[in-house]
Amino acid sequence: MPLFGTDGVRGLANGSLTADLALSLAQATAVVLGQGRSAEARRAEGRRASAVIARDPRISGEFLAAAVSAGLASSGVDVYDAGVIPTPALAFLISDFDADFGIMISASHNPAPDNGIKVFARGGVKLPDVVEQRIEEHMLSGEKWLPTGSAVGRIRRFSDAEDRYLVHLLSTLPHRLDGLHIVLDCAHGAAAGVSPDAFRDSGAEVTVIGADPDGLNINDGVGSTHLDHLAEAVVSLGADMGIAHDGDADRCLAVDGEGNQIDGDRIMAILAASMHERGKLSNDTLVATVMSNLGLHRAMGERGIRVLQTGVGDRYVLEGMNEGGHALGGEQSGHVIMSEFATTGDGVLTGLHLAAEVARTGKPLSELAKIMTVYPQELINVRGVDRDRTDDEQLVAAVQAVETELGDSGRVLLRASGTEPLVRVMVEAADPASARRHAEHLAHVVKERLGS
Repeated sequence: MPLFGTDGVRGLANGSLTADLALSLAQATAVVLGQGRSAEARRAEGRRASAVIARDPRISGEFLAAAVSAGLASSGVDVYDAGVIPTPALAFLISDFDADFGIMISASHNPAPDNGIKVFARGGVKLPDVVEQRIEEHMLSGEKWLPTGSAVGRIRRFSDAEDRYLVHLLSTLPHRLDGLHIVLDCAHGAAAGVSPDAFRDSGAEVTVIGADPDGLNINDGVGSTHLDHLAEAVVSLGADMGIAHDGDADRCLAVDGEGNQIDGDRIMAILAASMHERGKLSNDTLVATVMSNLGLHRAMGERGIRVLQTGVGDRYVLEGMNEGGHALGGEQSGHVIMSEFATTGDGVLTGLHLAAEVARTGKPLSELAKIMTVYPQELINVRGVDRDRTDDEQLVAAVQAVETELGDSGRVLLRASGTEPLVRVMVEAADPASARRHAEHLAHVVKERLGS
């Protein structure tokens, strides 16, 4: 099985993801990304390759960051440790600092025992599959670059990392947030430091929950995967809206003033319509994954906006955006990319711009969210099956039969997870009962045909 999944290398810390693996991965990354065409020029000037590293606050990130730093420095790479900051902050800093690459240690929305390693290339962009494959090949071959003496790398603290990112966020806003009361749920994660400051500095009154990370409570009943507490806080405080991040703050989901949850599709619809109205939506196109709701497609079509579909994962959304020169894209899960300002999903940036649209229009988020009608969607994760055999003939035939029955009133998506050992079955239909019935049927077929 490949080392890299949909979003980097992920697993149980000290289980499948060990300090040894992190060190070896860092050394292989240094060979592939730190010895490029500019390497000779750097050495001629007495400089070394440079990398920025960061992590979310989960406890295992401490030893994994140490292992990554050791692997890079032993390979002749200068390491700038930004500490606990969001993943999109790391991506921004790689570009802003003109580093050769960067490494983020985070398992995003996963529970605290898990962790992950995400590698970003120069400019703060995620790696294409072919480069990930090269890194894996170097790990397997054992090839390393181990300089001695003055050629080894140094490890330094990136002291103004958070300030640089905060200044960048504030510079992007089209409208201040004065007069808005916003509740922020930071998931006891990487957003706990910078997100409250960003919203306050933008003029909003801010109430913060989920901002006391202890290394073990990340995503534990809080954040973008657990919106109930945020909804309760927004309603009880009479706030205008709530914003929820995940552990590494590359996602943003929202809650309106009535406590209703606003997912990534609705957020994208609101931002796309606003950008289209203001002439900021390049090519009149929104890029979204195959998981986005049918209602998003219909709402955008009514406004003359095309929806370009990609595979699941914000890296594939970004590839589609870059290939077509598009300005906005994202996922239903809350990864939203605004390419004018970011190279990856940025939950803080997205939340700021969503709030700015509320402030600009003077309309509550509940009204803006009516831009699209969400089709009932049933998602079932089928575990204990062979996720590499989703092309099974009988399974494919079962999917086609459901698609035929649904016609234009729904759709089916069946896919292997890129980050977990399971197969996802998703059905959209005109009514919840129909969506549930078809999804349960297909999940049974998956279990029957792909079960061990």
